Amino acid sequence: MSDATAILSHAQAQPASSASRFLDLKGKHHPENGTLLGFWLYLMSDCLVFAVLFATYGVLGRSYAAGPSGADLFDLQLVAINTSMLLLSSITYGFAMIAMTKRKLAAVQGWLAITGVFGLAFIGLELYEFAHLIHEGAGPQRSAFLSSFFALVATHGLHVTFGIVWLVVLMVQLGKHGLTAPNRRRLLCLSMFWHFLDVVWIGVFTFVYLMGVLP
Repeated sequence: MSDATAILSHAQAQPASSASRFLDLKGKHHPENGTLLGFWLYLMSDCLVFAVLFATYGVLGRSYAAGPSGADLFDLQLVAINTSMLLLSSITYGFAMIAMTKRKLAAVQGWLAITGVFGLAFIGLELYEFAHLIHEGAGPQRSAFLSSFFALVATHGLHVTFGIVWLVVLMVQLGKHGLTAPNRRRLLCLSMFWHFLDVVWIGVFTFVYLMGVLP
């Protein structure tokens, strides 16, 4: 009777242990996969937002309303410097990701700090450009061209600002908890976001500024 009881107890315990192993595996793998999938979906929605803004600029970009055109307003030297700031920030973030794979927390923090400085320089130059245009009477209310220009460039600038805030918060989390699995996942998500903004800005630089100075 004792042997039969032991066999029965083992049979009853087996499904429970299998279920617990399944839940453990699900708990280990599902959050990461779910986070990355959700973030990819967010990036795709952001692509749609910028696509609409680019399309709007494409339609209204020559509607000057007897006002100044891009050739009259854009300072390509300033914009080129600003573009280099953002591209350099993308390179330094890449170095941070390399340091993350080597588990070098101090190097990750250092490269993230440099990335943030480049990002702040980009925002500072963009705000200077906006202030100069408004001072010259070329604010967003001046023409449809300027309305679409400010909408597109300012939306990108807001995304960079959000990325800098996210970067600072992530540096604080790294300082408290180190290179844990959740923090590495957050670094990866921010990396995708940051490089996405670089790609969008290359489009802005080419489509808005370079083409804008053409007669």
